[in-house]
Amino acid sequence: MQFAKRLQPLQSNVFADMDKAKAKALAAGQELIDLSLGSSDLPAETHVIEAIAQSLHNRSTHGYLLFHGTQAFRQAVASWYEQKFGVPINPETEVLPLIGSQEGTAHLPLAVLNPGDFALLLDPGYPSHAGGVYLANGQIYPMPLRAENGFLPVFADIPTPVLAQSRMMILSYPHNPTAAIAPLSFFQEAVAFCQQHNLVLVHDFPYVDLVFEGIRDIGDKGTRGLGEEKTPSSSPSPQSLAPSILQADPDKSVSIEFFTLSKSYNMGGFRIGYAIGNAELIRALRQIKAAVDFNQYLGILNGAIAALTGSQVGIKATVQTFRQRRDAFVSALHQIDWYVPVPKATMYVWAKLPERWSQNSIEFCTQLVQKTGVAASPGAGFGKFGEGYVRFALVHDTPVLETAVERIAKFL
Repeated sequence: MQFAKRLQPLQSNVFADMDKAKAKALAAGQELIDLSLGSSDLPAETHVIEAIAQSLHNRSTHGYLLFHGTQAFRQAVASWYEQKFGVPINPETEVLPLIGSQEGTAHLPLAVLNPGDFALLLDPGYPSHAGGVYLANGQIYPMPLRAENGFLPVFADIPTPVLAQSRMMILSYPHNPTAAIAPLSFFQEAVAFCQQHNLVLVHDFPYVDLVFEGIRDIGDKGTRGLGEEKTPSSSPSPQSLAPSILQADPDKSVSIEFFTLSKSYNMGGFRIGYAIGNAELIRALRQIKAAVDFNQYLGILNGAIAALTGSQVGIKATVQTFRQRRDAFVSALHQIDWYVPVPKATMYVWAKLPERWSQNSIEFCTQLVQKTGVAASPGAGFGKFGEGYVRFALVHDTPVLETAVERIAKFL
């Protein structure tokens, strides 16, 4: 049986290999502490669950859901966004519901790229960004993210011949996996660059609320992004808010942003998100979506409306929980002489590996889970420039995280 050539770049999947390693460790009797997946262990809010539960008994919600039927959700999104960022949004032309933001990042390249066109992607970066480009038969130019640049790309380093063939750039800050943050000035630079070179600017924005430190003062090269503190802050700072790409492009000239309720509202399993931004891009993505699927069950959208329009106290509690976990986990690593920077955002710790493992993050993670039951994500799985690092997801309570570090210490 023959398959399409576009599947070839998708055959190698580090995370599938890690799943096999985890299964092998469990079969050998290891007690698994899985820090490899960024899936929140916290529950969705009660008023969200109640909105979905009430919908189940309404038979009118049981049929197919077309675009017009999502109007209430789109209006809630527009209001939420305007209140949060101060940018007016037209819910009819500038918002599109998605089955999680990953649907948007995977499908948009089909609407933007012709075979052979380049997409400019962060490296390391979220793997689905590359997957969407490959499915569109596009080419990828990796923009290296280095610690000395605050894990922000340097646009001036992109070769002119690549730019001539490029059609889109994908950014994502706060960043997975490095946990770096970016100031509004960086987004303004990105918008100007994309306007100059006629590029679609995509911003994947799942961690908008999971920010622990202020962003506004971080703007100079070498200081923006991850900090270099040796110990976590002893007192939590007020909740900060990551900037939106549309604050840098309020006319929505080149930009589209993807948001998911998976992180801020702990609704990962409900697969609900949306695209927001340039009306032409929204329309093009809607055309792709119409050929692939309908929308989610209306009850899930009703739950999302409840999340966006209801009390936001739960977000503050979620941020505080992950801040406390960050502090405990980083402190524990420092106590075993593994000095990692203190992440300012997300639910991850991006740790540079000890010297003996510096060029083999996959082997490190494979042996770690086999010998200790602690599962982490190898940096190489996020791109060439992720090698030499490992990502830990803070998706367990503090005592479990501290136990994980105890096991890591014995392994090292």
